[in-house]
Amino acid sequence: MANKKIALVTGGNKGIGFEIVRGLLQAGCRVYLGAREAAKGQQAAADLAAEGDVRFLEVDLGNQATLAAAAAHLQREEGHLDILVNNAGINVPGDGSPANADVRSVEQALQINFIGTLAATQAFLPLVKQAAAGRIVNVSSPLGSLTIVGQNDWALLGYSASKAALNMLTVQLAYELRDTDIKVNSAAPGYTATDLNGFAGTDTPAQGAAEAIRLALLPAEGLSGTMSSVTGILPW
Repeated sequence: MANKKIALVTGGNKGIGFEIVRGLLQAGCRVYLGAREAAKGQQAAADLAAEGDVRFLEVDLGNQATLAAAAAHLQREEGHLDILVNNAGINVPGDGSPANADVRSVEQALQINFIGTLAATQAFLPLVKQAAAGRIVNVSSPLGSLTIVGQNDWALLGYSASKAALNMLTVQLAYELRDTDIKVNSAAPGYTATDLNGFAGTDTPAQGAAEAIRLALLPAEGLSGTMSSVTGILPW
């Protein structure tokens, strides 16, 4: 099955990430399910085994040694990576409005959601460059849109700032790779019921995963350097 697309989904053991893994498996990809905790990642991979070729890979955005080891493993096993979905992220207790947010909570959100994702992207980018036409999807949020947040009463400074920074990574990396066949985009899942929001969301994880899956499988004529949801392009 040498023609299978090779994908890596970080934070793939639960919620939206789990459904992204499922969707890419159903599309015929071989998917490496990245997770911070081995037991949970291995169980998630076992739960999805009937869907296709899924393999657990330790990926911890807070531990760069795991990123280097995962990249080395993929280089040995596959030699390239067609799809990188940067899905892993956190919502930190103590986050809140600019006047009230705990500074350490804001720092932690930025450290994992942005700095950690940047480190993962840098670790796996050489593998994506070795693919025929790579795809990088950063799972963002409408809370990362300055335009949308400016029109709503959403007071999660750390989380919003981390996703806005993630969107800047999307824009700059897409421009840096503009002369290649690699496409880089942000996917906004919408208000999805996951443990990130105490399962208060209105959409299912499968619904939340749909746009990331579409962008991961984007055809050659697809756009790069955008943020979109299932309803279309979203403003920065």
